[in-house]
Amino acid sequence: MLRFKILASVIPLLAAAVFARNEIGSVSHPCIALGDTSVELTSLFWTAGVHVAFTDDPARATVRVQITEDADAADFAVVDDGLGSESESCQANSSTRLISIAAQPVDGGQVIYLSTEGPADYRVYVRSKTFSQREAAALIVGARGSHRHLQAASL
Repeated sequence: MLRFKILASVIPLLAAAVFARNEIGSVSHPCIALGDTSVELTSLFWTAGVHVAFTDDPARATVRVQITEDADAADFAVVDDGLGSESESCQANSSTRLISIAAQPVDGGQVIYLSTEGPADYRVYVRSKTFSQREAAALIVGARGSHRHLQAASL
């Protein structure tokens, strides 16, 4: 009877470990490669080193991201057809930076205001079947680590 209890308690732990390993090593999440480092979104909040959140209030934002219709005007462009993506470009490794999108702002985390109008710290162009505009914004802000401040416009 004791063996059955031990076995019954170990099975859920093994299942959780397998799930967590597959989640961390998975490349099915939006990911970008930056040199030798890759930046990947994860749904596992506690494994992410960077947490970002979104707001509808520009006054609460720490970084503003503008969705642009012109790829040439963008700081970051995502264009794909969702097929034949290069999975080798974003292999999980020790230098992978994991980003999570939090429901609420996390202490020290960036709060993103996403809009189609400026001013903006970053401009993104997204035409993708695998990346949403929010995911692209989270990746570019998470890859940077901190936002750059807009330069004051000289008149």
